[in-house]
Amino acid sequence: MLENMEKMLNRAKEEKYAVAQFNINNLEWTRFVLEECEKGETPVILGVSEGAAKYMGGYKTVVDMVKNLMNYLSITIPVAIHLDHASSFESCKDAIDSGFTSVMIDASKEDLQTNIEISRKVVEYAHARGVTVEGEIGHVGGQEDGVVGGILYAEVEDCVTYCKETKIDFLAPALGSVHGPYHGDPVLAFDRMEEIKEKTNLPLVLHGGSGIYDEQIRKAISCGICKLNINTELQQAWTKGVREKLSADSEVYDPRKVIKAGENYLKEAVKQKIELLGSNGKAKKI
Repeated sequence: MLENMEKMLNRAKEEKYAVAQFNINNLEWTRFVLEECEKGETPVILGVSEGAAKYMGGYKTVVDMVKNLMNYLSITIPVAIHLDHASSFESCKDAIDSGFTSVMIDASKEDLQTNIEISRKVVEYAHARGVTVEGEIGHVGGQEDGVVGGILYAEVEDCVTYCKETKIDFLAPALGSVHGPYHGDPVLAFDRMEEIKEKTNLPLVLHGGSGIYDEQIRKAISCGICKLNINTELQQAWTKGVREKLSADSEVYDPRKVIKAGENYLKEAVKQKIELLGSNGKAKKI
């Protein structure tokens, strides 16, 4: 069923596991993720970036695709469609009006008060329509930033103020993770993570989940992380299968065969992650 993230993440918070957000980029990836999560009986969050939404034909196209796939595949698990790293209120509004069940407003590059004002506006619009909202404090690094230089760690008191004044549902504090591949070892601020959990009492989100060591993910869950975002890891797994297919068969040209070559690799990555997060088998109880 299509729903927002409230029940998913609050139950994960209570029972100390995490729900995966798998970013989708096309119909095939969406189908592969839904099928594997249905098999694993896990709730799932389908993350859609602004760029991916444009690539797939807009927010409404994405929503219709997911709904139709869920019907065609007889999907019974809870599924959320979540806008990832929205850059503006207008983008969040467009996604909500198109049927997204959750959005993330990322005004983390702004000063705290501006971040609060933008996020509060999104929350007011979203909550009136039954949509949940995730916000960010600090700045998660990326490939272009490097491992350390692009990260602006979240301050605990900023997080408390932000959550209190915006009424967001979930918080993504920047605590050492990066988007894209890691160049070196991930260094996560677990003590600060736990303090933010205690002082905000909200489900926390960890971005840049690809490449973080399993033991670090387990510790992060114990420190309040209830949602882990995964994109790069799926890209790498799927691409490996496609490269092997193209290398082994120089005559293949059917795009369906090429795309499907990455299916098992992507599904195995999904399976491993939901088992690590402890969300497998949880769908029936939500």
